[in-house]
Amino acid sequence: MSSSRFAAKPIFVLLLILTISGIAASQSIATFKEKADKGDAEAQDMLGRFYNSGSNGAEKDFAEAVRWYRKSADQGNADAQLCLGFAYYYGNGVTADHTEAVRWWRKSAEHGYSLAQYKLGELYYKGQDVAQDYAEALKWYRLAAESGDDDAMTMVGNIYHQGWGISQNYTEAQHWYQLAADKGNTLAMFILGGMYENGEGVVTDYSKAALLYRKAAEEGFAEAQFFLGNMYREGRGVPQDYAQAAVWYRKAAEQGVSGAQFRLGELYDYGQGMPQDYSQAVLWFRKSAQQGNAFAQFDLAARYSHGEGGVPKDDAQAALWLRKAAEQGLADAQYILGVSYYLGQGVPQDYGEAYFWLDLSATGKLEKSKPEDAAKGRDFAASHLTNTVLLQTQERARKWFEDHPGRPNPLN
Repeated sequence: MSSSRFAAKPIFVLLLILTISGIAASQSIATFKEKADKGDAEAQDMLGRFYNSGSNGAEKDFAEAVRWYRKSADQGNADAQLCLGFAYYYGNGVTADHTEAVRWWRKSAEHGYSLAQYKLGELYYKGQDVAQDYAEALKWYRLAAESGDDDAMTMVGNIYHQGWGISQNYTEAQHWYQLAADKGNTLAMFILGGMYENGEGVVTDYSKAALLYRKAAEEGFAEAQFFLGNMYREGRGVPQDYAQAAVWYRKAAEQGVSGAQFRLGELYDYGQGMPQDYSQAVLWFRKSAQQGNAFAQFDLAARYSHGEGGVPKDDAQAALWLRKAAEQGLADAQYILGVSYYLGQGVPQDYGEAYFWLDLSATGKLEKSKPEDAAKGRDFAASHLTNTVLLQTQERARKWFEDHPGRPNPLN
């Protein structure tokens, strides 16, 4: 599972520290001012909130908010320390100073405030304003998790899952993901579903995977909707049902998941679970292709090559989309792009380019063409090249493989 799925803790969660509780809202600013002037740290913290948000009769004034936060923070109030850290981080009421922000967050975290512990864990996890240190990230995430923070539980699971800075431990990962999932964390449900689907540290169980995907999907988690669509499309853990696959693909596609857009386009293309509709297929292929999905780019190129699905025949457009897919390592796109250069179809005739792309495709994983055809095409192109150009092109191909390990995944 890619770490890119682990975004920062949602900003609205962090901003909860700046909102006013129902109890506070029912009292006037004068009540808190009187207590704050006598040194009451809680009242000073609340005054900081009032000035920060412009509520309870206070005019919004970040500098005044910082003044009261500091008074409270200097007395050890963990919430005020966290808020003061955010003021320094974003430059609200003070000159922005990330070092000072981290210092106050650390103080808050050391006082046991879980939001600060999570924030400190996030900084170490990303190497943001501190040296990246997964062991230190795990320490702070774990403290927050032990206070009941389900996002922190998920991150603890992630670090064990990936083995970043520690030995990979699927059992520990599953334990923390499960704790987070039990508290309704949809990301944890999704990842745990993936562990059951792929047999990571557990016996492969498609039914459990589908159940976990469904729970997260029903809460609107886009990737889970996509993966649940895959389960219905393939009949894994649920009866095969293209119509249900289409339902979940559409939900994910409308949230911008490129893989779901591609799969939805395929269902329209083949008329699976819905009436066949080439125009709709092209619409969804295009959405996916524009987000960089190599398989969708390849299919869109095919539509332009043949003038199908409501698009005109346009060899130049076909070559444009083929190149985008080919540059991502899709061997079938590399093969056809090589042939296009050999024939001068949609691109200027160029035997060097033809050799390059056909060579890449011959050693890639072709699904719609034969490797021997790619090899023959490459050899034909080579016959048109001087020895010097041939050696240069072979070196270019060698370097391309070094720079592009693997091949595209249609789930991206």
